[in-house]
Amino acid sequence: MASNTTTVHVALSERSYDIEIGAGLLTEAGRFVVEQTGCSHAVVITDSNVESLHGQRVAECLEQAGTRVDMATVPAGESTKSASHIDQLWRLMLEFAADRKSVVVAVGGGVVGDLAGFIAATYGRGIRFVQIPTTLLAQVDSSVGGKVGINLPGAKNMVGAFWQPTSVLIDTDVLNTLPLREYRSGLAEVVKYGVILDPEFFSYLEANIDGLNNREPNVMRHIVARSCELKAQVVSADEREETGLRAVLNYGHTFCHAFEAETGYGTYLHGEAVAIGMLCASRLAESMGRIDAEVTRRQFKLLDALGLPLAVPDVDQDVLIGAMQKDKKTEHGKLRFVLPTRLGHVELVSGVPVELVRAALVSS
Repeated sequence: MASNTTTVHVALSERSYDIEIGAGLLTEAGRFVVEQTGCSHAVVITDSNVESLHGQRVAECLEQAGTRVDMATVPAGESTKSASHIDQLWRLMLEFAADRKSVVVAVGGGVVGDLAGFIAATYGRGIRFVQIPTTLLAQVDSSVGGKVGINLPGAKNMVGAFWQPTSVLIDTDVLNTLPLREYRSGLAEVVKYGVILDPEFFSYLEANIDGLNNREPNVMRHIVARSCELKAQVVSADEREETGLRAVLNYGHTFCHAFEAETGYGTYLHGEAVAIGMLCASRLAESMGRIDAEVTRRQFKLLDALGLPLAVPDVDQDVLIGAMQKDKKTEHGKLRFVLPTRLGHVELVSGVPVELVRAALVSS
């Protein structure tokens, strides 16, 4: 890789891998994938929005590197993370004569990464895959850590696997092609890392609002690299969410997943629902005496300055709470939430009273 790249190592014993981060790296995608995997056949999985922007370019780079390439393009959007689309992709893999030496290359956002990763985890009982995330949200979150899968109609990410990529290639230049709403959605996950793990990073974000909103290259590279570093630390310590440490990454997500499921996948972008969910979780923590109002205020002010929606969806509270009780973090029907104790530290809290959850669902 070029000298101006940043490398983040995800330490997972024999499943360890590197994340290469830099500007203009997409042109090196073919060489990168071949160097990392030695593959002679790649299946590029992308979506209808990304195919012409970046997917075809990656496929061409792979061909130039001497690899046989097939491409599968799925419809853009969260509703594509479904059993029917997985079935279609499995059938395409057969048509492409993919075998256990083939490599899946995911080029797109979080939906593409989750779908492609699940294909890689299940086809041929598991084949290698490389993540080339093209949205900010995917670059800082979903492409790192090996969570792959699909949604059920009433529960997000309920069917899936832990399947680590062979490597991740992040070109920060592609963020310039993102629609504003998609870009802002990714910023919510960036803010999340500051709240849960790094108060200095949160302060950096507060001090660089103009740079974030203007997508300044040096700011972009820093926030992507730092977010990846923070997630890599958590994933390395708790790869399969068995000790509870990895659960901190779900700050705001119990609320978020309920919003997404009950408004219909696609009404809110994931990061938009995360932003609203973080504020709900912060209000909940405040009502339980875990934090003071200033912690919530700072999150509100930063998320608002970054143009994210902050009002709770107009959905019946009982419906939302019912959805939360289906969440993967629920234990024996008892609600559990990731809640802050201060900026930079959160904990998994069980048995939260339903009446406090209701109160947190009222936008202040």
